[in-house]
Amino acid sequence: MNKAPVVAAAKLPGGLSARLLLAAAAILLALMSIPHASRAQGIVRGAQEGSYEGNRIAGPVGGAVGGVVGAGVGGAVGAVEGVLGIPHRHYRHRCHGYYDGYHRFHCYR
Repeated sequence: MNKAPVVAAAKLPGGLSARLLLAAAAILLALMSIPHASRAQGIVRGAQEGSYEGNRIAGPVGGAVGGVVGAGVGGAVGAVEGVLGIPHRHYRHRCHGYYDGYHRFHCYR
């Protein structure tokens, strides 16, 4: 009977076990996904803004509907920004105000 020689599987470099490499890959993927998890804030902020505007315009029922719609839209916008890599930039001032005669911005508050 012909016996085929047993060929050993390729060894990992440096004597690292497969379990250690798999754990390192899992940790690396987890660390890479952290910035993308922060995009989920769009859901919460969308719900807050939607419920505020809905409550302001149509009362408590509008607040409930605005919160649900705002959460859906906020999540969708956050997901699209995350997939396409669109930076979220604010070009406006954070307060309401006016420009004086010297073109300086002043807040009302």
